[in-house]
Amino acid sequence: MAIDEVKGPGTGARTIVQNSGRVVRQSVVGDDTGWSNAPFPALVADADGAVRGLNDAARLLFPRAVVGDRLDKSCAPWLARAHHEFTTRANRGGEPVRGPVALRSFEAHPISGDRGAVVWWLVEDTDVRLAREQLRVERERAELLGRMSSALSTSLHPERCMEVTARLAADHLADAAVVIAPGRSGEYPVTHCVRDETSAHSVLSFDPYDVPGLGEALQGFPPVPSRWLDPLTAPTWLLPGGFGEVASIVVTPLPGHGVPAGALVLLRGAGRARFSEEEEVFARLFAARAGAAISAARMFAQQGAITEALVGDLLPPVLRQLDGVEYAGRYRASVDAERIGGDFYDVHPAANADTEEGEALAVLGDVCGKGLAAAVLTGKVRTTLHALLPLADDHQRVLGLLNNALLTSRNSRFVTLVLASVRRVGAHVRLRLTSGGHLPPLVLRANGEVQEVATSGTLVGVLPEITSTTADVLLAPGETCLLYTDGITEALGGPMGDEMFGEQRLRDALVDCAGMPADAIVEHVHMLASHWVGTGEHDDIAVLAITAPRGRHLTAVDGHGPGRYTA
Repeated sequence: MAIDEVKGPGTGARTIVQNSGRVVRQSVVGDDTGWSNAPFPALVADADGAVRGLNDAARLLFPRAVVGDRLDKSCAPWLARAHHEFTTRANRGGEPVRGPVALRSFEAHPISGDRGAVVWWLVEDTDVRLAREQLRVERERAELLGRMSSALSTSLHPERCMEVTARLAADHLADAAVVIAPGRSGEYPVTHCVRDETSAHSVLSFDPYDVPGLGEALQGFPPVPSRWLDPLTAPTWLLPGGFGEVASIVVTPLPGHGVPAGALVLLRGAGRARFSEEEEVFARLFAARAGAAISAARMFAQQGAITEALVGDLLPPVLRQLDGVEYAGRYRASVDAERIGGDFYDVHPAANADTEEGEALAVLGDVCGKGLAAAVLTGKVRTTLHALLPLADDHQRVLGLLNNALLTSRNSRFVTLVLASVRRVGAHVRLRLTSGGHLPPLVLRANGEVQEVATSGTLVGVLPEITSTTADVLLAPGETCLLYTDGITEALGGPMGDEMFGEQRLRDALVDCAGMPADAIVEHVHMLASHWVGTGEHDDIAVLAITAPRGRHLTAVDGHGPGRYTA
């Protein structure tokens, strides 16, 4: 009630200037309080707390109040307490006090009268209180949404996002919350959480249509109003362990990026008020933010799984000993943050390994370019070579078919590579090496001498016809043939950071490796090149070593089979 000025008759006058439900100036002169004809509730009480008078508005507000009764019996206990504090000077400033009357809220303003009497003017502030309460609720909800966004943004793990969503919903929106993700074959990831308790994640088998609105929510359809849901029909799997009787349920979808992220179920226990329409609206707003975060985490996880599967096929293989011959390789992408690039190596066992004529095929190559685009072509080249393994004994034909495959594709990149057919002959290893535009391999002899293999050829994937030469090499026990890419020799670094590692440094490094195992040789070369580059930029680096066995050959029973070598 907005009253700007109230004047009493006679020699005295009392003025109340009211601003938004609060008295900002008041004065008392003379004996007449001017309260009896005021259009808003006013009553007079003596120092002992007995009612001495009420105006018509006060009688409507306190219908049981009569003159002579005490304030706490006929009016309101909070008003009686305020009167006692004012008359005993506990409330020296005469500050207004607030309290409820029925379903309304009032602000009472005390004014001293004669002989210890107090006039109480009551101004209704129900609307102001409700507005303040609504503002408080909105601030808490905005804070909750901000906290949720902050918590969800720190994780890209779908299960973790479900747990955060369930915990925040249980603590601030309901007594318990259930987050359900889309499932497969009747199995659904579910996270339960009760207020002030830890969440529990599990995979459950159930029919979502057992809960009205849940099947539709999982498909992204609008929610069903909670008043349509019978909480007594909630299935056992929906309730957290030991939750008890359910009084109200809200089911709302979790919208995602293009596809639904799941559904959010809010539960309130017995004795709690049902969800209001306003609370349901906020639950949908909460679910929209949570669904976006869960969907983003799920997309990230799916992309990560796809990337891992694809990258797994593009990474160099783990090499092992075949037929007593040692194979070892090292690889480093041009960008340290990446795992794949344009360099590659493979070792394929002989198709007819049980015969003395069986040859394993070792391949090392370098695709033009760096990064993902080069890695994609690397995968195509490796797949094509794998398909051509039945023709591996004819290097020229393999290179020609690979050249045709690259020319007919829309790819404009080319590749250089070395094919090495490997066969053990007694205690020695015989190699047939053919270069397709690649750097010639190096052979490290037992005495430390380093020899260059005389093989050469044209780039693969550039010209309609290619030419190449094949060289035969025989490795004595403990000797090694090293295949490498130009990422080694062209690595820029050194004291000034602008000098190439060069072939001579590579040769000098190999001299120190005479008689070492294949794995130790490639590790030594790779370490020297990496140290030379330091933190500078570099091309993809790949190195592959083929080492003849150093031990003594043990013939199989009856002299048949390839036998094996001792360490």
